[in-house]
Amino acid sequence: MSAPQRAGRGLLAGAAGFTIWGLFPLYLHALRTIPALQVIGHRIVWSCAFILVWMLARRELRSLTVIFTQPALLARLLLTALLISTNWLVYVWGVDHGHIVEASLGYYINPLINVVLGILVLRERLNPLQWTAVAVATVAVAYVTYEAGRPPWIALTLACSFSLYGFVRKLISVESQPALATETVLLLPMAAGYLLWCAASGTGAFPSAGATVTALLIGIGAVTAVPLYLFAYAARRLPYSTVGILQYIGPSLQLACGVLVYHERFDGPRAVGFVLIWLALVIYAADGVWRSRAPALLVRASGS
Repeated sequence: MSAPQRAGRGLLAGAAGFTIWGLFPLYLHALRTIPALQVIGHRIVWSCAFILVWMLARRELRSLTVIFTQPALLARLLLTALLISTNWLVYVWGVDHGHIVEASLGYYINPLINVVLGILVLRERLNPLQWTAVAVATVAVAYVTYEAGRPPWIALTLACSFSLYGFVRKLISVESQPALATETVLLLPMAAGYLLWCAASGTGAFPSAGATVTALLIGIGAVTAVPLYLFAYAARRLPYSTVGILQYIGPSLQLACGVLVYHERFDGPRAVGFVLIWLALVIYAADGVWRSRAPALLVRASGS
């Protein structure tokens, strides 16, 4: 396969993965009658089942044996498992309670939280454009807090938990699929135990909620795993800057779902906060694209 073909397939995979994430509120809204904690329990159980079957079919289960013989690696993956499950829980709760717009804000803020982590943890130095993006984003969050009378805790929790998740994952030299499988296996006893307790106490939604809800609860495993696989496929075949731009498909579709489908509030004051975040992201993305192309431009200039 030629390089343009690989890039083309990577672009399609990345766009498809972020589109699934962006339309996820439509899926979760159909499960709004189920408590968020139960939805997360099913998400963990069925994601684990789906991924393990997938890896079994591809004869990749042996990679899990290697992971489970390394206690230090398991400890880090337990941390990422707790971070991603927190992210899932807050997101599901937000969708269930009519906060899809605020949830989308969290994923817009996420890249800028990554920058802050780089400053605080890795002691990275920012250039003036990056500092400008961080400053504009800070003003945006402060304005949204002032306008709402409270911090946008859903957005901030989603952004921070996912940024920390990605940060710790980068420190672990494990492929995406075995790592996700390990995370769900580590969470499985707690999730399955909770769902069994719900069933025994008569509060469980599975399978008494009906065929449609039951199918959606089972299907949430595939809906979780497939976009992660598509994202990993795209990340291996596309420049990092391209993946960074594609990721805005997700929160943009989430915002559209919240405003156009579920008619959440998006009036002038709230829109101003989003415009400031978008401005910060444009500055940040433009700087990233320029820096990724600068070496090639220098080579061309020296060769001319």
